[in-house]
Amino acid sequence: MAEETRIDKYLWSIRVYKTRSDATDACKGGKIRLNGCDVKPSKAVKVGDTITVRKGAVTYSYKVLALIDKRQGAKLVSEFAENITLQEELDKLKSPVETFFLKRDRGTGRPTKKERRQMDSLWDALSYDDVPEDVAEMFAAEYGFDDNSDDIYDDEENF
Repeated sequence: MAEETRIDKYLWSIRVYKTRSDATDACKGGKIRLNGCDVKPSKAVKVGDTITVRKGAVTYSYKVLALIDKRQGAKLVSEFAENITLQEELDKLKSPVETFFLKRDRGTGRPTKKERRQMDSLWDALSYDDVPEDVAEMFAAEYGFDDNSDDIYDDEENF
């Protein structure tokens, strides 16, 4: 085994990314950190390093246990990397996606860096722990939705 391996190759080998080019693009895009520092795809990984991977809203963390050059089966990955992702990050996977939507006016273009950072901090500040159980009923009452209303789609013959 080698004493060091390229980070893009390592991430592909432990099945964090489906292809090596996906891992390379993630490194170039600033989504990968090695021991807290941004990295290029050619950065060498050593045993004991901590790799942080941002995929969507979740930030995964891995500790390098052993180095590899070839892609491994899913059952063998635990021998080479330990998933040390915090539970609060994993909980973001369970959070409902449709609860938060930022509306942009048509024609305003892509968000600026500053706007993007504000959106990211807003996403990070969301907490689903304090959502009341009867949120649907509260929403219906506030906006005038009533289950007893005469809906034209209640009858099957209207379809």
